[in-house]
Formats: sequence, C-alpha cells, structure tokens
Amino acid sequence: MGTIVMAGAAVLVVLGFGNSVYWLAAAAVLFLYMQYGRGPSSTSSSRGGSSSGVVPGDYRAYRDRRDKQAKWERRYRRDRPFESRRQEREKKGK
Repeated sequence: MGTIVMAGAAVLVVLGFGNSVYWLAAAAVLFLYMQYGRGPSSTSSSRGGSSSGVVPGDYRAYRDRRDKQAKWERRYRRDRPFESRRQEREKKGK
C-alpha cells in the first residue's frame, strides 16, 4: 500500500512541473497517508509506544475479544454439558 501511495505522489510531483496544483495534491496525499493510511503497528513506533510494544488500544481490543470468547465458551458449556464433558475427556486423553 505504501509503495502505491509513494508512486502516486511521485507521479503528482512530476505532473506538478506543469501545474503546481499537483504538488499540493501530492502533499495532501502524503499527509493523509501519514495520518490515516498506516496500520497500528507502524504508528505505535512513531508514537513512542511502550517497551513491550503493546499499544493500550490494542490491548483493550484484545481484552474485549478474550472476554467475548470466554463468554461464548461458558455459554457453550452451559447449553451443551454432555458435549463439553466429552471434549474435556478427549483433551485429557491426549
């Protein structure tokens, strides 16, 4: 994705020799890409993330997914007690 944006910006710069509006468009494309286009993994290093590399928003999303998964597993065990017991026996047997 980044190479496409850089190539597009280079094309706009080259076109900008005839019309300076293209230079402004190239600057806008690069600015918007730097602000919104990159994923959370590349923005965490530029923000000075923690030493563990975990951004609090990412950890919060992880915690929400983990809690939702635990809720579904408890519901499954409650709704299907025989199946969940069979699965536990199979885990212990391995």
